[in-house]
Parts: sequence; structure tokens; C-alpha cells
Amino acid sequence: MRHRTLFSAALALVLSGPCLTPAAASTKSSSLPERALISRTSPAGNYLAGRFAFAKSNRDMTAASMYYRAALRADPKNEDLLEHTFISTLAQGQVDEAAPFAERLVMNDRNQRVARLALAARSLKKAQYKQARAQLSPAIRAPIADLTATLMLAWALAGDHQTQTAVSTINRLQGPDWYAAFKDLHIGLILDYASHRAQAGSRLAAAYRYDPTSVRTVDAYARWLSRSGKAEEAKKIYGEFAKVLPHHPLVDQALAELNAGKQLAPLIKTPAAGAAEALFGLGTALGRQGGEEIGLIYLQLAIYLDPNHPLALLSLADLYETMKKPDLAVETYERIPANTPLKRTAEIHRALNLEVLERHDEATKALEEIAKKYPDDQEAIVALGNVLRARKQYAQAAEVYTRAIDRIRTPTKQNWSLYFYRGNAYERAKDWPKAEKDLEKALELFPDQPQVLNYLGYSWVDQGINLEKGLKMVRRAVELRPSDGYIVDSLGWAQYRLGNYEAAVDALERAIELKPEDPVLNDHLGDAYWKVGRELEARFQWRHARDNKPEPEDLARIEEKLKNGLDGPSKAGAIDQPKQDKGG
Repeated sequence: MRHRTLFSAALALVLSGPCLTPAAASTKSSSLPERALISRTSPAGNYLAGRFAFAKSNRDMTAASMYYRAALRADPKNEDLLEHTFISTLAQGQVDEAAPFAERLVMNDRNQRVARLALAARSLKKAQYKQARAQLSPAIRAPIADLTATLMLAWALAGDHQTQTAVSTINRLQGPDWYAAFKDLHIGLILDYASHRAQAGSRLAAAYRYDPTSVRTVDAYARWLSRSGKAEEAKKIYGEFAKVLPHHPLVDQALAELNAGKQLAPLIKTPAAGAAEALFGLGTALGRQGGEEIGLIYLQLAIYLDPNHPLALLSLADLYETMKKPDLAVETYERIPANTPLKRTAEIHRALNLEVLERHDEATKALEEIAKKYPDDQEAIVALGNVLRARKQYAQAAEVYTRAIDRIRTPTKQNWSLYFYRGNAYERAKDWPKAEKDLEKALELFPDQPQVLNYLGYSWVDQGINLEKGLKMVRRAVELRPSDGYIVDSLGWAQYRLGNYEAAVDALERAIELKPEDPVLNDHLGDAYWKVGRELEARFQWRHARDNKPEPEDLARIEEKLKNGLDGPSKAGAIDQPKQDKGG
């Protein structure tokens, strides 16, 4: 079981993409309600069904909208129903369909912030800038709402050639320190759109200094440099970004165009695209910080304004993954235009979501096709290897990783994960000599990588070899990653294997604080408690492990220990230690 814990930890790294996690593996597409069923259901029943569909545990916006609309038809003056119908319709990206509901809401209450944003977006899309300003001008109180409305208002003003008013509108906005990045970026973009080249450069440079790690800010500033006769400076800006995040498709494409002597086009070409940029930036940030509902709405509005915005589409798909909606993620990845350099990334993550949906053959076929389509890119090959590992097809996974490794001329720090993944696959396939060689290579490339330190160090301790060195490596992994429950568990279990039971208890109790529901960690703590004579506490931890859905073979061992203790008639020891994916 120890190896399985280490393996589970590694899989968190393996299947992580923009945000794909094993937790989503059981998610299935929800089925839409039949219209006949809706028609036979009472208004109260439809309302309750809509609330259930919209709930965080479900997030079925399509079904929610259908139920709410049915309930609203039966009770058209119900404000609560009207608002729920509007939000659920908007969350699907059906902005034009949501607009009549928004109009009714605003008519009754001018403080309906989201409704006014939706109506403003519709007007911006139609280049009706005066109407957009009418929805955005009244004060909207709340930090995010203030910033959103102000940026959209500024772009509506820019659409009417009121550039300086647009700039002053943003400049007047007061708020948290992080406002500065948005204010400088959008003032710079508005000035650039209005052909105020020098002023634009000054504000874009300020935005870049504030956050040189934002790909959108980097791209905006470098594009301005390119069109200002400063191609070498633009290359330098992109190059600095590439040191932080190598091989970003947008950056690679821009550099290729610059190296070919081309001038880069401006980032924003219309006021609607400018407003979309604001909504995209804020929606992405909100979605990542737990504001899934409002993040979803902002991203849908951004895509409504700029349907081919590749980053907004990627962020929306990423958010669907977070919401455990892989079917919607697949659909969204398919919408990303073929002419964007982000298409390859989209295709890979589409395939990974097919795997989550248990459409295994489709996922494998898609990844193989991507690997053939982009022979110089290893990402699809690595993704296929990761998928095979997740399926426990370890020998096949190792072969796939080898395909990627064979393409490396001189391994660098950047390649550590390939050797780690293959080492993990070999270890799970019970080929320790090959596994050890790969894990040592990964550590050579990245000496302070906590996952590798954990995996290799624990493996040595578990096998009774290199004990001092192995324990030292696990301790170092804990120093580097003290909040990782799996790695802390490795330290505790290593101490257990060495017979240091009191030290094992200390470490395993810390691990449980970090991962209280993990059956493997609870089982380990139970074993350690038993060894120090705390038998009642041991049985409590084993019961907790049993009740948290352990693997079938582990469940049998836990039941045996609950019946007979750790040293009972069957000599049942600790669960055959999972190497918690000594890694991820």
C-alpha cells in the first residue's frame, strides 16, 4: 500500500494539466431533463430541481436553466425565479437569450450588477457604445464589480473616440494595490488602439514592470515594442518570460515571427475585444480563487464579445475541469480555433478529458495522432505515458516515456520529470534496477526536487538499503514540502520500517492533519499506534481507514487487523506499503 500512496501522489502530478485531477475520474455527463417531464412538474418542483442542478455539487447549468424557465413561466412575477433563470442562462454563454431576463431585472432594480454587465456586453458587441455606457456609468459598489464596470466603460468610451475620457475614467478608480496591473494594461491598450503610440508604451511598460510573469501583459508590451521599431527589445521581453515559463505557444510563435523579420499586430483591435480582455483576465483570476460561478459568467461574457479568444476558451475549459465537467471541457477545447498556437495544448487536454470520461480508446487515439502531428513536441507523448500509468499499464507507459527520452540529446533540469515518470513506471512494473537508475538520473538533473527525493529515499528505506542516505533524503523532501501529507507520511513510514516507532507516530500524526481522510495514512498511523502500545487509538485509525474506501486488497488487511490486531494469528502486518507515489 505504501507504493500506492506514493503512486497516487505522483499521479496528481501526472494528470495535472491546466487542471485535470484524478478526483474527476468518476465524473459523467449529466443528462438533460425531458421536456415532457418538466411540463408535468409543478412550479415548486421545477424550482427545486433547478436549485439542485445549479448546486455546487452538480453545476448542471443547462438543466438548471430549463427548470428555472419552466418555473418562471408559471410564476412570471417572481423576482427570485427571474434572477435564477437569468444567471443559469448566462452561465451557459447564452447572452442574447439571457438579455430579456436582464432587462426585467434592471427595470426593477438598477443595482443588478451582473445583469447590467450582460446588457453592456450586448451593446458593446453591437458597437452601441452610448447604450453600453448607460448600463455601466452608475456606480457599482464592490472591488471586482467596480473594476469590471470601469474597464468596460472605458472601452465603450474608446469606441466613441473619447480616448482621454476613457483614460481618466480608469485613472480615477481607487481600490486595492492589485488594481494597478489592470489599470496600466488597459490604459495602455486603449491608448494603443487610439494610435497614441508613445503614451501607450509608457503605460504598457508600467504594467509589465508590475507583473512580468503575465503572458498577456508581456505579449501586449512586446507587440507594442515590435511596432515601435524595437524588435530586439521585444525579443528580450519574450526571452525573459521564457525563462520563467519555457515554450509557451504564444511566446514561441511571436518569437518566430520576430526572428522572421515580421512586425507583430496589436493585441486589441476593437473595443469589444478590449472589454473581452478585461472580462477574461478577471474571470480567470476569480475562477482560480474559488469564485467559480462569477468566473464562469465573466469568461462566457468574454467569449461572447470575442468568440475566438483562445486564452478565454482555454480558461473556460480549465474551469469546467475544476467543476468536474469534463464533457463540457471537451466541447470547449474543440471550439479553440485551429489557427492559434494554443490548439495543440487544447487537443492534448481534450484527450485527457476523454480519458476522465472513460473514453479510453478515443483518448489513446487522439494522443497518438497529436504526437504524429507534432513530432518535435514531447507533450503529447508524455501525456500518453501519464494516461497509461493512470491505467496501471506500467510496462506500456515506460515504453512511451522512452520514446520521449530518446529524443533528448542532452538532458537538462527541465527533463527531470520524464526520468521520474519512467522510473515510477518501472518501479510499479517491479523492475527496480531500471527504476533506480531513472530516479537517480532525475535527482542528478534536479537535486532538490522533493518528489524525487521522497520516492527514491523511501524506496531505499523500504528495501533495507542505503538506509541512512534514504532517510536523509526523505527528511529533505519534508523540509522542502512540509505541507504535503504524502511526503510527511513517507517520513513517518520510513521511521516505522526502521523500528523508530515513536518518531513514526510524530510524523504520521502530522501527515494525518494534512490528509485526514486518506485511508493509507490512517492505516499507517494505526500500525504505529499499535507498536507503541496505544491499541485503542490504533483500532480507531484502522476503522477510519476502513470507512474511507481503501483498495479492496487493503480493506481485507485492515479488517484482519481490526479483528486480531497487528500481531494476530494471521501475522497481518501493515498493508503492503504503498509507495505513495513518492512523487507527486
